[in-house]
Amino acid sequence: MLVNNAGYGYRAAVEEADDADIRQLFDTNFFGAVSMIKAVLPGMRANRAGSILNISSIGARISPAGSGYYSASKAALEGLSGSLHKELKPLGINVTVVEPGAFRTDFAGRSLAQSATPIGDYAETAGKRRKENDTMHGTQPGNPAKAAEAILAVAESPNPPALMVLGNDAFDLFAAVAQAERTQLDQWRDVSISTGIGADQR
Repeated sequence: MLVNNAGYGYRAAVEEADDADIRQLFDTNFFGAVSMIKAVLPGMRANRAGSILNISSIGARISPAGSGYYSASKAALEGLSGSLHKELKPLGINVTVVEPGAFRTDFAGRSLAQSATPIGDYAETAGKRRKENDTMHGTQPGNPAKAAEAILAVAESPNPPALMVLGNDAFDLFAAVAQAERTQLDQWRDVSISTGIGADQR
């Protein structure tokens, strides 16, 4: 079993972020997981068995202002995992993306980086998520021990899900985003389907 849990948070408005910081973030949160996956797959394929759990974040789905690059690194991991799931399922290897909400870990403390120089115009959006304005550290609703138990239950399941959301907050946020996306999809249906060849002849 492989659990890709290495990663850290990074907060900055998209314009504020330093290029070196962005690359380091992706090297850890995305390319680090890719390296581990490639390292274990030969053995898993030989055994026709194995489980890969890639720890993402509800941030990949809700994309908060000030967390664009972190959300993008996790969204990239989820996109990779979706394809990997389809490639490995016929070989007896399971792939699950885990999307946690806020858990009482050091994520919002020592493990959180941010851009060096804030831009004043983003004070009311990305600026509210900067470490000096953050009030979440130590008050997160999720229990890390229970999260570990849930992840083990997924890994040991004979039919694990391709996606597992962890935490009341993550569950509610996921549901809200899904509903909002469905509503917008329906609102713009006519424009969406008007783009096909011969669509004006319907």
